[in-house]
Amino acid sequence: MNQLTAFWKNHHFTILSWMVTLALVIALLGGALWWRNAQAAPGFAPVPTANPGGDPASISLPLPPISGAIPSIGRRIQLDTNIPADLPRYGLLTYTVQRGDAMSMIAKKYNITTESILYNNKDVLNDDPHGLKPGMILAIPPVDGIFYTWKEGDTIEKVAAEFKAEMEAIIEFPGNEIDLANPDQIQPGTLVMLPGGERELTNWAGLVPTYTRGSNSGTSEVGGGACGGGSVGDGVFGWPTNGPHTISGNGFSPSHLGIDISANEGDAVFAADAGVVTFAGWSQYGYGNMIQIDHGNGYVSLYAHLSQINVSTCMSVGQGTLIGLAGNTGNSFGAHLHFEIRSGGANVNPLDFVQ
Repeated sequence: MNQLTAFWKNHHFTILSWMVTLALVIALLGGALWWRNAQAAPGFAPVPTANPGGDPASISLPLPPISGAIPSIGRRIQLDTNIPADLPRYGLLTYTVQRGDAMSMIAKKYNITTESILYNNKDVLNDDPHGLKPGMILAIPPVDGIFYTWKEGDTIEKVAAEFKAEMEAIIEFPGNEIDLANPDQIQPGTLVMLPGGERELTNWAGLVPTYTRGSNSGTSEVGGGACGGGSVGDGVFGWPTNGPHTISGNGFSPSHLGIDISANEGDAVFAADAGVVTFAGWSQYGYGNMIQIDHGNGYVSLYAHLSQINVSTCMSVGQGTLIGLAGNTGNSFGAHLHFEIRSGGANVNPLDFVQ
């Protein structure tokens, strides 16, 4: 007994350590076995398939936790159908011009060029982007190009060449519904879209003369005439209106040979550079009250649709001189300043010159 007591006294810490370790091992093993049994779910009993000619086997699925519910896979119900906002359009669309519209605004709204609007509205616009009037109904094509009414004897090759379009683009345009096996079998009177097609637009540059100080061009129009001498510009153009300098309607393009600068009726208009006034009067070409200034260095600037003219022909002006007031005269839709710069008689984009 004394020996056992002495052994316990000398080794009781080691014995207790082993007992605790053994108890932990047993607890961990027991917990693992319990967890395994708790997680395992009984599988479905295999059901044999039916013999040929026999009735199919009946399989019962377990009901969900709620008694009486129909066995199914849950899914969120969506009552509304999502329709893409950018669905392609293949037919003509009509647009009624509203007060405050401009050709460039309408073109941007439908993601086409102003030229495409002009191409398809010759009867109402006569190729003039300033010809918009409230209530006017415009034909809007789905893509850039021209709608063409098919005629007897037309072929796709002939029509494509006439309007500078690609034959493949005409044939493959979904809205044309062309039979690929017989592409030229299009009935006369059918409206056919010519994607990328174009036609000649009226050359307004040729209709509105460039008045220079050393020539008699334009003397047939009241207000124009030849002038000699006078101020010469330095080729650096300033804005012809007070700020903010924004484009209110049409920008520069082959169908619009200047820019429409935002301006209210009666706002001051200034000479963009020094020069001599070579025209100051009413334009018979739809520009209303118009001023032209020859800057003596190959450049001529033009200011149109004015409500008032403050200069006269052959008057020398410096850059920033008040020459008139903005308005809405002539073939104009809403007050603004139509401003052009011409170099050697050819129109250039004013935005490349004004500072």
